[in-house]
Amino acid sequence: MTVTTIAALLGAAPLAMSEHGLSMLAMDLPKEGAAAPFEISAMGGDAIKFERGQRFAVHRGVAFVPVRGVLTPNSAMLEKYLGWATYHGLSETMAAVTASDEVQATVMLFDTPGGAVMGIQAAVQAVRDAAKVKPVHGLVHPLAASAGYWLASQCSDLSATPGSWVGSVGTMATTFQPMQPGSGGDQEFIQTSAHARAKRPDPSTDEGKHLTQVRLDAMEGEFLAAVSEGRKIAVEDLPGRMSRTDSAEDGGDVFWGADAISRGLVDAEEALPDFLGRIGALYAPKPRPKTRAAMALAKAAQAQATL
Repeated sequence: MTVTTIAALLGAAPLAMSEHGLSMLAMDLPKEGAAAPFEISAMGGDAIKFERGQRFAVHRGVAFVPVRGVLTPNSAMLEKYLGWATYHGLSETMAAVTASDEVQATVMLFDTPGGAVMGIQAAVQAVRDAAKVKPVHGLVHPLAASAGYWLASQCSDLSATPGSWVGSVGTMATTFQPMQPGSGGDQEFIQTSAHARAKRPDPSTDEGKHLTQVRLDAMEGEFLAAVSEGRKIAVEDLPGRMSRTDSAEDGGDVFWGADAISRGLVDAEEALPDFLGRIGALYAPKPRPKTRAAMALAKAAQAQATL
């Protein structure tokens, strides 16, 4: 029996994904009831529980938005049964929490290696627009790589729990090309768009590689521009900050801890309880000021109690 994998949903579309998530593409498509609910510890010891497929939860005036798994434009199956985020879902979520009178701020919780490039621009714009209206706090716990960091970089501020990774700024394409006769003659090509020739570039030729490279570089340009705007880093400096060598062409790596902070990729390193406690203190309901009538009643009650 043929089993369909998650990679089949993405086909040969360009990806903005860290290599750490490539194994997730080989997973079988989920079956109904595959995912269990998950929860995070919240302020004051409460727990915020996300039911299967739930896009966000509101707790004490803060909307918590999980950004998990391999990101796709609109895969309802992965969203419903695995709890993985989609770009369409995130766009709708950010619009909903921005419009809600119940929500004072949003926390985006990142646990993703990235995903598809197609469709991400709308989600990036949605996070950016939401942050202009209400604070959008980001927490990486434990990974926001590639397309995940593309989104995270648009938050009002961004923290990472100890040991969490961020970065992998760049795009890639994985394709198969017949190199020999027969079904076993396909060869895999991975590259880290003019005219009809660009509709299906042949990566076994220099011309095909060039067309694919042009497309990937255009996508990387959008990626870098978005991170530059979100993190307030000059776009010309960003490739160098994403490299561990003296060459900006060696960029696209991931970083953590003090290294990620010094490069301007995140603002702080915070343990989960500390982050949630800080957010809770910022948006906890404020006590209402007592009116004159209420103060008079309180004095009367106190006087009655001393009789």
